Amino acid sequence: MSIRIAFTDSNGKNVEATCEAGDNLLRVAQATGLPLEGTCEGQMACSTCHVIVADEWFDKLPEAAEPEEDMLDFAAGVRRTSRLACQIDLTDDLDGIELSIPGEAHDARGM
Repeated sequence: MSIRIAFTDSNGKNVEATCEAGDNLLRVAQATGLPLEGTCEGQMACSTCHVIVADEWFDKLPEAAEPEEDMLDFAAGVRRTSRLACQIDLTDDLDGIELSIPGEAHDARGM
């Protein structure tokens, strides 16, 4: 079963993506061309993959670990439903998840 993801980019444009269960949200977003840098490649040493999860989806995610919460302290535009995309592995229960890329997002990879 494919999992559908609905992103809203930092300019307000809706971007749809699909993936398989077990895929990581950061990798899916990058493959879709969204500006999530992921400088630390998922090691939770940066906050460049910060996303805002829609309220109705936030509680469906596993709770953030303390190191993720610590990294979010450094992210610009943090909200109550902020998460690091590198820490979200997609499951069938997340089919249709809605996320926003903060306006402050910048991808220095030059994409």
